[in-house]
Amino acid sequence: MSESALTTAAPAIDPTFENVWDELLWRGLVHVSTDQEALRALLAGDPITYYCGFDPTAPSLHLGNLVQLLTMRRLQLAGHKPLGLVGGSTGLIGDPRPTAERTLNTRETVAEWVDRLRAQVERYLSFDGDNAARMVNNLDWTAPMSAIDFLREIGKHYRVGTMLKKDAVAARLNSDEGISYTEFSYQILQGMDYLELYRQYGCVLQTGGSDQWGNLTSGTDLIRRAEGVAAHAIGTPLITNSDGTKFGKSEGNAIWLDAEMCSPYRMYQFWLSTTDSDVIDRLKVFTFLSRAEIDEYAALVEAEPFRRAAQKRLALEVTATVHGRDATAAVIAASDALFGQGDLTALDAATLRSALDELPNTTVAAGTPVVEALVATGLVSSLGEARRAIGQGGVSLDGERVDDESATVQGGLPGGVSVLRRGKKTLAGVFIA
Repeated sequence: MSESALTTAAPAIDPTFENVWDELLWRGLVHVSTDQEALRALLAGDPITYYCGFDPTAPSLHLGNLVQLLTMRRLQLAGHKPLGLVGGSTGLIGDPRPTAERTLNTRETVAEWVDRLRAQVERYLSFDGDNAARMVNNLDWTAPMSAIDFLREIGKHYRVGTMLKKDAVAARLNSDEGISYTEFSYQILQGMDYLELYRQYGCVLQTGGSDQWGNLTSGTDLIRRAEGVAAHAIGTPLITNSDGTKFGKSEGNAIWLDAEMCSPYRMYQFWLSTTDSDVIDRLKVFTFLSRAEIDEYAALVEAEPFRRAAQKRLALEVTATVHGRDATAAVIAASDALFGQGDLTALDAATLRSALDELPNTTVAAGTPVVEALVATGLVSSLGEARRAIGQGGVSLDGERVDDESATVQGGLPGGVSVLRRGKKTLAGVFIA
């Protein structure tokens, strides 16, 4: 278990809430659910076992998955018992997308991604104590089952008419692409997961995104038909920005939880750029700050929005949750230094390089004239403009003003890089070949 997620979490649910269900409602984490009164009573009683599943359709989880991970953590902090499922079998098929059939990954790729996702999920749960978490893989009970057994024992409980009404299936049926029997059957596999976890561990609650509601209710319906028991599901809202745009996507680049796919610096800057209209909702969903603390930040957004206090706290908390306090401290130091509030030469080399990757940048040989580097990075459009900018005192290299047009770039910062600045806020990175 890493120090990242657990050391940033509160020791219990916010004491201003009577039970964790009330907290989930206040944080805006319940978009759709089975019977709310039954759920409230269930979560207020003796510890229950609940689960959330993650399919290995990529080598890393992303911010949408983080909503589920933190919801699982909140329920565990309230005393309930989590099961983290990584879908070794469902990942071989893939949940139907609204538009087109998924490309099937190889078994070797899926197995590798199962291991990677399992390690990520484990960071957000505690495996100690009376309500210790447990990790499961649905390949363990799916692989040994024959097609005949699957049809007789599971398939007989499903009605095709009901399956056709599921949103993802209906969308695909109305598209030019259509839907294969393989993806059409996905909801049965997920329903079987819930039934298996009910039988093995007494699991009575599943959480997931609201876009998964058809798959979530596949499980509750199957348990009702097969066992005569009422199981429950919670669908969290899909997080969108206040302008309606999809959250966590920028020019097709997801904000991944893996540091190699999305650097801590990039993640920190992503949260730092949150708009005033979105930041309080983000604090509720993505941090463990108390209701009183979040209310204080809401007041600051109203009274002193220019300080961006809420955005800074949001960026600190989430980046520390995902990447740990040490990495986040290095990122903040780099951010401050790049914008003139710290010592560039004292920065961690790896953090500085990852920060420069997020800026306009270029790679040049040591000794390249600054005027040429200015053009190569796009800070100016021509050598003449570069010389004028230097003559006007508007260019700095590695934090020092450039006064000589013949100055060269040597990569004098940690990691053999340099930082060019034009004016107060326009920056670029220079990597030395």
